[in-house]
Amino acid sequence: MRKVVLILFSCLAAMLVFSYKNYKREIIPLKDIFKDKFYIGVALNTRKIWGRDTAALQIVNTHFNSVVAENCMKINALQPREGHFQFREADKFVDFGLRNNMFIIGHNLVWHSQAPDWFFKDHNGEEVSREVLIERMKKHITTVVSRYKGRVNGWDVVNEAVLDDGSWRKSKFYSIIGEDFIRLAFEFAHAADPMAELYYNDFSMAREGKRQGVVKMLRKLKAGGVKVTGVGMQGHLSLDYPKIADFEKSILAFSAEGVNVMITELDITVLPTPRRNMGADVNQNYAYKKEINPYTDGLPENVTKQLAQRYIDFFRLFLKHEDKISRVTLWGVTDADSWLNNWPVFGRKDYPLLFDRQYKAKPFVQMISQIPAKE
Repeated sequence: MRKVVLILFSCLAAMLVFSYKNYKREIIPLKDIFKDKFYIGVALNTRKIWGRDTAALQIVNTHFNSVVAENCMKINALQPREGHFQFREADKFVDFGLRNNMFIIGHNLVWHSQAPDWFFKDHNGEEVSREVLIERMKKHITTVVSRYKGRVNGWDVVNEAVLDDGSWRKSKFYSIIGEDFIRLAFEFAHAADPMAELYYNDFSMAREGKRQGVVKMLRKLKAGGVKVTGVGMQGHLSLDYPKIADFEKSILAFSAEGVNVMITELDITVLPTPRRNMGADVNQNYAYKKEINPYTDGLPENVTKQLAQRYIDFFRLFLKHEDKISRVTLWGVTDADSWLNNWPVFGRKDYPLLFDRQYKAKPFVQMISQIPAKE
């Protein structure tokens, strides 16, 4: 009897091993599928950086070869008070990337939205002078980039400085320093780490006005000898906006200026927006209404199909221009992580990423993985 039990156990074990191997074969890592095309990246939040979300980290290590920190490398996280730098979480993030042979992105050095108030005020609460703000910006950039010199591969140097119509955003950086703050930021970053890639990153980059504004900025910077390696086109998309043709025009326009194009912060919301053709300005917030949170019990099949087709169409576009695109980065690992659950309306349930709340790849991920072989 014991011999029979051992034989049955051995057979069962063999079946499990066979099943596991087949399972592993079916899920081809995205980083392998696109390895000769572009990096496949993902944003990491605090739970992942500190290793508390082990299931998500398994997905990260399996499918991605580039990482960017969602929040811990922004000014308010690194220097909440003047001269008091807090690198503990950023160090942990960079160590994770190095340990797993990732292409590491620092996000970001200069951004109006998550800069602490002290950055722009003196001890009396008055607005600082141009010279003081330049010095504070220089100190912050130099300290941060120098710390990770040779370890962080690329930096989002300036984030979201151009409005949709192509004009300058009237941020504190702009109103106190003028448009020169962009040139200075890139120069400070380059001086701190001459080998690091340096990027300009923004949302709604498919809009004609913003496209023209960013191209104008790039030309001026490059004419002045400023190093700009690439442009990050934030991919905060919806099911019907923007038009793929408009997105493609921007890829071509930025590439024509001699820089790499990166698709950053990629996600696709399936939820109704409070107003049409919204960008991704984190300062916009709207009151919760039940009618704009329609999928609390899961996505209907027709919406799932629309989401699948939208992802497939955009990945086809990325592959069409693989010679111009160096990286495609998802803004989160699973739907549960997504900032879109709480923006622009807090407390909604969105489904914008490649992996669901049960840490499973959505069926269309397999379809995306087959695109390179078909194109």
